[in-house]
Amino acid sequence: MRQRILVITGSRAEYGLLKPLLKTLKSDQLIDLKILVTGSHLSPDHGLTYKEIEADGFDIYQKVEILLSSDSPIGEANAFGLAALGIGPVVNTIKPDLVMVLGDRFEILAAVCVVSILGIPIAHIHGGEITTGSKDDCFRHAITKLSHIHFVSAEPYRERVIQMGESPDRVFTVGGLGVDVVSNTELLSRLELEKALGHKFFEQNLLVTFHPDTLKYDENERQVSELLDALSRFPSVGLIFTKANADAGGRLVNHLINDFVNSMSNAVIFDSLGSLNYLSCVALVDGLVGNSSSALLEAPTLKRPAVNIGDRQNGRLMSDSIINCSIKAEDICRAIETLFSHEFQTRAKKTVNPYGEAGASLRICNLLRDLNLGNVMCKRFVDFKNIDRLWSPDIDC
Repeated sequence: MRQRILVITGSRAEYGLLKPLLKTLKSDQLIDLKILVTGSHLSPDHGLTYKEIEADGFDIYQKVEILLSSDSPIGEANAFGLAALGIGPVVNTIKPDLVMVLGDRFEILAAVCVVSILGIPIAHIHGGEITTGSKDDCFRHAITKLSHIHFVSAEPYRERVIQMGESPDRVFTVGGLGVDVVSNTELLSRLELEKALGHKFFEQNLLVTFHPDTLKYDENERQVSELLDALSRFPSVGLIFTKANADAGGRLVNHLINDFVNSMSNAVIFDSLGSLNYLSCVALVDGLVGNSSSALLEAPTLKRPAVNIGDRQNGRLMSDSIINCSIKAEDICRAIETLFSHEFQTRAKKTVNPYGEAGASLRICNLLRDLNLGNVMCKRFVDFKNIDRLWSPDIDC
């Protein structure tokens, strides 16, 4: 009997990671794949990225609009409520055997709250990670506790999910989906990418993505100003910006960057590059600058270095191709100069991605085939003292 699996996606970054898994699930004759799209996918300000999902050959079962004309925490809170209101009826209509989500965003937390109330099993991807510099850290752990099956990207994250009381035999180390994305993408050449973007590369280039600080909302203007001050000191370097995500403060970040780009002849900005263009860009630039998780998850596989600014990614596993620095113009300048150095470029070419080898998508799909979803809702908290007594489907709940 075919398993009906509903995958919920709410942002370009999350879909970029899910794409190879969705292809694997779609091609499996034992799986009936449904896709629900919400969040910034449906926002013109963020590039209407649901169109990329359709262009990749996926059928979207339902679109759930949640974004409001707001750039504040209260706007985000209201969007959370709209997500819960809109996603619940769709899930209840589909009646999936399993709902699958990835990551840590607020709209995904809203979705799993509703799905949990409806009594439907949840599989969570990329749990157990830590990003102490953003609210998403708490969201991720909450999603973990609401989920029943866990597909983590590295062994330290498996240990952390088990530490949270999850049964060890339901936590699977499958590797990072970002590695799969790179391995399954035929990248564009420089000429092909320049034509696709309508932008000619400089001799040296940086790809810049900076998301708002969700824990220090009032400091976003200062932080972006420090970053732009640093970048202005590299007038001969091509700067390719991608806009911030849909977190509170994102519009302010994008506004400041837009003004900067309009005043600089060496800078361009895109609402969203799309997965193919983005990865091709990563492979062709000298490095990444900002606070995006792609610098940690995908860039090491493409052997590209990155300057990771501020606290947003604090706690995540990082390769030795990452340069961490504070959000001060002088520190950012020094980090970029290090990134451009021959020594560091050579190091990046030899780096090993801590998120493993390709194959996470197939591992997840194979594990799903073997799971008895009829028993999965029976969930117990496993204490440290009982950690060797693994959960068994024969135990009465």
